Amino acid sequence: MDAAPDLTLWGVGTSRTMRPHWAMHELGLTYKTKPIGPRTGETKTAEYTKLNPRQKVPLLQDGDFSIGESAAIVAYLSRTYSTTERSLIPEAARDYAAWLEWCFFIVAELDSTSLYVMRRHRADALGHIYGIAPEVVAQAGDYFRQQLRHVEVALSDGRTFLMGDQFTGADILLTTCLDWAIAYGVGICDNAQPYLEHIQGRDAYQRALTANTPLAPITPAAAKV
Repeated sequence: MDAAPDLTLWGVGTSRTMRPHWAMHELGLTYKTKPIGPRTGETKTAEYTKLNPRQKVPLLQDGDFSIGESAAIVAYLSRTYSTTERSLIPEAARDYAAWLEWCFFIVAELDSTSLYVMRRHRADALGHIYGIAPEVVAQAGDYFRQQLRHVEVALSDGRTFLMGDQFTGADILLTTCLDWAIAYGVGICDNAQPYLEHIQGRDAYQRALTANTPLAPITPAAAKV
């Protein structure tokens, strides 16, 4: 029997750290957690900087291999540890390509170009660092809603998940963005609401929420990164 993987996940308390926690619970993996938060000084220690010179969370250690960036971690876990019983990635080549398209779209258009722009310029988030800019925040919210139309169209055919009947890592990325958008008061399309409620009922989602909760309070500037 192969030895169990030696997995350690660094990072808790944000939408992005939620993603790998959730993926590992979906895959039934046992792992250790290093509950550090962003912008708390914990990512700037010599120990952590040696592991991740970018000084960002999350970071996954799999034995002697390390990988950062939440979507990349989810993709790595999906490709490496999916089984017939528990899989987060489509097998067919074209389904896999469509899965990649959803993952890249969510990270680029919904997360980085929309929600994170809002975070950088909100008074209650990182505005004190990057400048408070209500107009930019409003425009980013509008852009998020415009881009979410692609999700609305995809869900309009009655599918259960983005890839049809199979729950995948793309649903993890989308759900964390929908959660984040609601927390920021950004409206989501009507058919995304039942989709979201259905996924939030998953046992792995609930267990990941607990795993992603800081042991001690993270500063307000660290939330929803």
